[in-house]
Amino acid sequence: MLNMGGPSTVPETYDFLKNLFMDGDLIPLPFQRVIAPLIAKRRTPQIEKQYADIGGGSPILKYTEMQGAGMCELLDELHPETAPHKPYVAFRYANPLTQETAQRIKADGVKRAIAFTQYPQYSCSTTGSSLNELFRRGRAGEMGDIEWSVIDRWGTHPGFIEAVAQNIEAALAKFQPSTRSDVVILFSAHSLPMSVVNRGDPYVLEVSASVNAVMDRLGHSNPYRLVWQSQVGPSAWMGMQTGEAIKGLARLGKKEAILVPIAFTSDHIETLYELDLEYLKEGKELGMELHRAESLNGSPVFIRALADITAKHLRDYSTRRIGPTSVQMGLRCPGCKNMTCGQQKHWFARAGRS
Repeated sequence: MLNMGGPSTVPETYDFLKNLFMDGDLIPLPFQRVIAPLIAKRRTPQIEKQYADIGGGSPILKYTEMQGAGMCELLDELHPETAPHKPYVAFRYANPLTQETAQRIKADGVKRAIAFTQYPQYSCSTTGSSLNELFRRGRAGEMGDIEWSVIDRWGTHPGFIEAVAQNIEAALAKFQPSTRSDVVILFSAHSLPMSVVNRGDPYVLEVSASVNAVMDRLGHSNPYRLVWQSQVGPSAWMGMQTGEAIKGLARLGKKEAILVPIAFTSDHIETLYELDLEYLKEGKELGMELHRAESLNGSPVFIRALADITAKHLRDYSTRRIGPTSVQMGLRCPGCKNMTCGQQKHWFARAGRS
């Protein structure tokens, strides 16, 4: 189960930030090994305070482990041919790091594994980075001899869409029936630098497809927009930004809205701090009634969706309806110049065989 992760305790914040800024797949920097620790050190006090404000750390590991355990329990019933199933969490920037998980996988003698991204929509900077790191560990022999396949995207899976839609309906129920159909739904996703978007990254398209599928499920009952959060630095990022959208709605007299995390499945700092503590407060100060749809966390509908996605993947792979990777995963971004990306795709397409 691949994800970026988050520091489970406040003292882990510096290491998390250092690992993040050291990732050349996500943030290419000149003299990266020198500059990244300096940036992390400068940002650590501010981010430590944010983690303290949401309870002393990120809950993403707790929820990922919960989701993995529930998924595998269902999977043993849905696909007994490959039971028992065991989940491993591999975070890119926080414990358990991919390197640590690789050692556990090797020690356990695993021979068959699925690299299952926990990002519903694919981006080279998220799923791509996690797969690159897993490839590097696999190529170095750190995991042993394993037959790999990949679940690389699932942003329009009916179970995922249903889980999101149910949480939106619960948030809409907080508004008066007389005005409920006028409530604006703001789907908020982590933004990307335009330099990534413009090289052909599919993330914006895939997030948009998720939003459209959710609104189809809701019968297009409310006005909605897709907005983007968590911009860092002065360069151009995908917009409009979530905070600016809230201000714009207030200016236009739209005083009721809900925020929906559409690219985050578990609560972490972007939902618990940025959405809950910053944007909800901002909306209140502007005279708005603003609520957030819950993240999927322990949703039984979502956990069943994870199991269904994996069971179908196993069935289709065993009957050779699919190969180790999807057709879409095999296509590099037209503007890609990262050689590791090409090598990784080739390695996984051969089921992790060199």
